[in-house]
Amino acid sequence: MAAHVERGSSRRDRDVAVTGIGAVTPYGVGVEAFWNGWCASRQTAGRVTKFDPTGYPCQIACEISDFDPQAHLPRKVVRQLDPFAQYGLIAAHEALAQAGLVVEGDGVRVPLVEGVDPTRVGVLCASGIGGINEMTDQYERQLADGPSKVRPFMAIALPLNMAGGQIAIRHGLQAQSWSVVSACASGTDGIGAALDMLRAGRADVVVAGGAEAAVNPLSLAGFGAAGAMSKRNDDPATASRPFAVGRDGFVAGEGAGMLVLETLEHARARGAEPLALLSGYGASNDAHHPTSPHPEGDGASRALELCLADAELSPGDIGHVNAHGTSTPTNDPSEAAALRRVFGDHADDLALSSTKSAIGHLLGAAGGVEAVATVRALTDGLIPPTLNLDEQDPDCPVDVVTGAPRRRELRAALSESFGFGGHNGVLAFRARS
Repeated sequence: MAAHVERGSSRRDRDVAVTGIGAVTPYGVGVEAFWNGWCASRQTAGRVTKFDPTGYPCQIACEISDFDPQAHLPRKVVRQLDPFAQYGLIAAHEALAQAGLVVEGDGVRVPLVEGVDPTRVGVLCASGIGGINEMTDQYERQLADGPSKVRPFMAIALPLNMAGGQIAIRHGLQAQSWSVVSACASGTDGIGAALDMLRAGRADVVVAGGAEAAVNPLSLAGFGAAGAMSKRNDDPATASRPFAVGRDGFVAGEGAGMLVLETLEHARARGAEPLALLSGYGASNDAHHPTSPHPEGDGASRALELCLADAELSPGDIGHVNAHGTSTPTNDPSEAAALRRVFGDHADDLALSSTKSAIGHLLGAAGGVEAVATVRALTDGLIPPTLNLDEQDPDCPVDVVTGAPRRRELRAALSESFGFGGHNGVLAFRARS
């Protein structure tokens, strides 16, 4: 199976540079807090504190605690935002700053540096649920005190597109700004759509990723009712256990992961050094079931094959996979089946790791944070471990990193996401050349 490649183009013409990364996770604000916490195998799960979870099937989550948005954003901006957009704005600023694309300062407006055309810089911040906290808070206000008590900012805090819109406003980014919604594949599909934008010449730079704040009474009730979440309420530290015997569902997390993507021509012209290269993207749909993946990984296999073809990589080029790894009974064996189908015996040496074992499932933001992790694995030559894998399920016969981080010089790595609705998305990153 091969992806379409324009005639006369080469892989290097189609690669784009990753010049900045940013993250907000249950480990705290910043990529370093995330990376160091995960590599140290520090757990983040605990009993929910944002509301009283008594009576919920799942009473645990990986929350962002001790978070003061006004330590990172002006009060005027914070008042306009649902938490998911706060996380997205903070992660985007970190990525833009690392890329050297914004001036110093933490004001309401943090513009681009001189010499960068703002009409050629876009934003693609995905989310699965968007402003659910704003929605539930304002609904409760209306029920208690009437419609006059609903705050006027609800109109701009609720929509899924407003994380990207607010990133564009704060930094003056005037190219396309929009959102992708494909459940738990949203962040990955957002980055893939940004790759398509850059290849099509619609932008020189795109800030892309995902943001989510779904530790919320309604979302946890809904996912819990669907039977998708872990019920290990008495032992939250070991509840997220991808590929392990006895796993019983995912644990919710929250945060954002954003990348600055640039055409190689643009990055070179301004003297920017890529952290890594984004080389390929593949997407498909299982067309099988609203929540369960295809048991043999048919759709996931197609997305993997499309991604490898798009990046002009062979299975032997891949030294690491940041797995979807949700810790659900059906996802993990389906994902393993897809990897074995595409990689064959090489699946025994893929060095998988599941970010969700450490910070939970960030839903629409998961692919953004996991892309950040994949870039760090390439730059550091270090693959963090999957936590809580005390006994690997024989129905998941793949190489999973456990215990300590694994040192490995990597040429290329994949980040994959699969979502409710049958959505499958895979990204291929290469080490900078």
